[in-house]
Amino acid sequence: MGRMQRQKGKRGERECAAELNELLGSSVNARRGVQYQGGPDSPDVVLDGVPIHVECKRTESLSIYTAMEQAKADAKEGSTPIVWHRRNGKPSLVIVETAKLVELSLAIADTVRNSTKCDPQQESRGI
Repeated sequence: MGRMQRQKGKRGERECAAELNELLGSSVNARRGVQYQGGPDSPDVVLDGVPIHVECKRTESLSIYTAMEQAKADAKEGSTPIVWHRRNGKPSLVIVETAKLVELSLAIADTVRNSTKCDPQQESRGI
């Protein structure tokens, strides 16, 4: 992989983390995984406290099954593998196996629910 591709990959990981932070609010801290964990099988983006393995792909062309196989191979036991993808000029997509969709939703809901128990301001606003 060339330097330009690595740089685009890093930008994609930062973009993914920022987007997930915006989407999930203060409930979850999303950050680039490799900067903290190293290793080739570390998730591209870590969602603190959420058992999800995020594989980021910032490319114009994507083989979704190949990307999902990579996410599954790298995911730790009990972690739901997902693929975040975005092409230039297009909105991002999250790809998850249909059989894992409920598992993914529950993992996020549990995290959001548990974080609001610790934040009285969010509880008072009904979040």
